[in-house]
Amino acid sequence: QVQLVESGGGLVQAGGSLKLSCAASGRTFSSYTMGWFRQAPGKERDTVAVISRSGVSTYYADSVKGRFTISRDSAKNRVYLQMNNLKPEDTAVYYCAANYLKFTTDGNEYGYWGQGTQVTVSS
Repeated sequence: QVQLVESGGGLVQAGGSLKLSCAASGRTFSSYTMGWFRQAPGKERDTVAVISRSGVSTYYADSVKGRFTISRDSAKNRVYLQMNNLKPEDTAVYYCAANYLKFTTDGNEYGYWGQGTQVTVSS
């Protein structure tokens, strides 16, 4: 079992930056692939970025490549999403999720989810 709590969302102007943080409970954080997902009003959930258990492998959606960076700190049981050069289309609720062992970009395979944090980018 793992519990996830996101923080760091907010309102920012286009071109600005935010850093999301996800705190994970439990002593087996290193056993989980971690992902960031987002859902805008009226749209389906999208995969934003995924990081492997070791942190060596990452995945980014094309829409965020070169602007977002996912990272993890196993000592602190945290995963981060650094978001730079934000655009209005990045506006969404961002969710942190954990999947036991398997590296996957399919959100339907993730068994543990945080409550979400709102990111709003104004033009």
